[in-house]
Amino acid sequence: MENNKNWTTRMLTEGAICLALSFVLGRIKLFTMPQEGSVTAGQMIPLIIFAMRYGTGKGFVVGALYGIIDMMLGGGIYHPVQAILDYPLAFGLLGLAGIYAEEFQKTKSIAPVLKGSAIGVLARLICHVLSGVIFFKEYTPEGMNSWVYSITYNGSFLAVEFIITVLIIYLLRNFLTRDLPKLENR
Repeated sequence: MENNKNWTTRMLTEGAICLALSFVLGRIKLFTMPQEGSVTAGQMIPLIIFAMRYGTGKGFVVGALYGIIDMMLGGGIYHPVQAILDYPLAFGLLGLAGIYAEEFQKTKSIAPVLKGSAIGVLARLICHVLSGVIFFKEYTPEGMNSWVYSITYNGSFLAVEFIITVLIIYLLRNFLTRDLPKLENR
């Protein structure tokens, strides 16, 4: 039995493929918001799939690496803390989908996909909302609460991203769950 902290060659390879796929899917913008947020062709999908295959810790690492790559190759950086909140932390927290890794392997229902994706996207939303309130308050419309504006602004594109993610992961479910090694070997 392997130690849970070990990364196998297979995991590293799948992680690299997920990073590359997320980068490509993230560059296909279906809609872009005025202050950087956008609906993509499913940039979160490979990151959440990785987390659901290998668990929360490894999912966090791959998500955070993606956030760093995304930030370095086109991210909007206005302050170091904002950069951390909007990129490595926000995408790393998508790894929370891995909480349902075991259930994802065992069931044929959409429940673990919905629950895992919802937790990961909610955690990402919290990061973006905090960043919006702290660093982008000046974009809040006159007379509107900055918290309400940040939640509405960030929630609008992340809700669509969430729907795209869940739908595609569910459609790929049979393909994704075949040939998975046992969770205790991860």
